[in-house]
Amino acid sequence: MASRGAEWVAGYVAAWESNDPAEIGALFTDDARYFTSPDSEPRVGRDAIVAGWLEDLDDPGSWAFDWRLVHEDHDFVVIQGRTVYPAERDYLNLWIVRLADDGRATEYTEWYMARSHKG
Repeated sequence: MASRGAEWVAGYVAAWESNDPAEIGALFTDDARYFTSPDSEPRVGRDAIVAGWLEDLDDPGSWAFDWRLVHEDHDFVVIQGRTVYPAERDYLNLWIVRLADDGRATEYTEWYMARSHKG
């Protein structure tokens, strides 16, 4: 059986691939906070998160994402990933996700570091 964190990341990647507002919204609680970087103003609430995602979306097929769970506690998940945009560059990612009892995120924070494109 997959962990709650792994299930959440799988749902996130599926929503990233589809950019479907319902799939995006299903990941987050009504009052969730989404930080695009640790020091950014958060998108607060599911509607703001979906709207922000759709304003800054990645086209399907324009990226690849590999990830692993670094740590998971009941409501606290740490994910390390690498996002590759073949046409431009790649990023190392660290995500901190806090989950509600129902498996939706109450808070998501992303750290990312750009790497030179290696072709």
